[in-house]
Amino acid sequence: MQHTFCSFVRHMVRVICTVSWQGLILVILQSPDGDVIDCVPSHLQPAFDHPRLRGQKPEEEPAARPGNDHAMEDDDEEEVLPQTWRSSGEWCPKGTIPVRRTTEGDLLRASSVRRFGMKPRSAAARRDSTSNGHEHAVGYVSGGQFYGAKASLNVWPAQVSSPAEFSLSQIWVISGSFGNDLNTIEAGWQVSPELYGDNSPRFFTYWTSDAYQETGCYNLHCAGFVQTNGRVVIGAAITPVSAYGGRQFDITLMIWKDPKKGNWWLQLGPSGALVGYWPSSLFTHLGARGRGGADMVQFGGEAVNTRPSGSHTPTQMGSGRFPGEGYGRAAYFRNVQVVDWDNNLIPAAGLRLLADHPGCYDIAGGQGGAWGSYFYYGGPGRNVRCP
Repeated sequence: MQHTFCSFVRHMVRVICTVSWQGLILVILQSPDGDVIDCVPSHLQPAFDHPRLRGQKPEEEPAARPGNDHAMEDDDEEEVLPQTWRSSGEWCPKGTIPVRRTTEGDLLRASSVRRFGMKPRSAAARRDSTSNGHEHAVGYVSGGQFYGAKASLNVWPAQVSSPAEFSLSQIWVISGSFGNDLNTIEAGWQVSPELYGDNSPRFFTYWTSDAYQETGCYNLHCAGFVQTNGRVVIGAAITPVSAYGGRQFDITLMIWKDPKKGNWWLQLGPSGALVGYWPSSLFTHLGARGRGGADMVQFGGEAVNTRPSGSHTPTQMGSGRFPGEGYGRAAYFRNVQVVDWDNNLIPAAGLRLLADHPGCYDIAGGQGGAWGSYFYYGGPGRNVRCP
């Protein structure tokens, strides 16, 4: 039997429903931006529908983290990531995780319902190829084994001109070849009208174990990523965001491999809060325990141009401004680091910079001071240098 109680909080335009179902109390929250957030018991989250994860429960947090990073205390009330859904101060109850509900509207916007929540197969093209319409401005390290990556990146309300396009800024952890066996783990912020129905920058994750063919997805749209944090909604809007010529707002992300169990954990914010992990069993190259690390780590932006044979899209990357405009105007990554074989955070030595179309989206880096290894990146898309 199901019993439902809903209370309406008018001043925050928020609906809170409590549903009793099979002995469980399920809480439903409505965000001011229209998102519906389901508070799902941790052991019933989408990840555990995966055949390799059925019957499991979330793992305990790793005892050791790279470098001097630390865990947030359990009683720390600091907000992990400012998001619109949290503006009323409501949280999901202990023992549950907040999951952004997929609506009928989300499915109707999708170019393919079967591939809803997945990147196109063409996303696996090499970084020196732009024939697929995916354009990048990235810093990357390769030629070794990497066991994680960390950086801080500022968040912008990038303008996306077509529902079929997106703009994102993220960290990629990559292993395998850019053929059919590519493994990637990804996290950052993105603007995607098709996926979310608006132009808000949203926190996202992604993974694939077969070069974006049939495995993996954004956020929690498929079984895979195991969320352990009850204060972050993956796929929810980030607020505040950076303002041109004004206050800058950035987020700190770290992805790293637990050397004992081989899972890849996602850490968010200066407080060191863990969001969850990608189980090692999801992957081939990235899944090996011990010394099975990544061949490449990338940091930067990606924008989709759906008019590669005509005029270039005006979809922005980053702030929509070129790197030369600098702080307060251009998007940046700062304190760019990688995790070595001994679980140490070290500067990303030999960071190489690549812009597919510098006249559309460019990148320029530097080194030193409190920012360590850093770069500015992005651009407006179509302009006099990018017709």
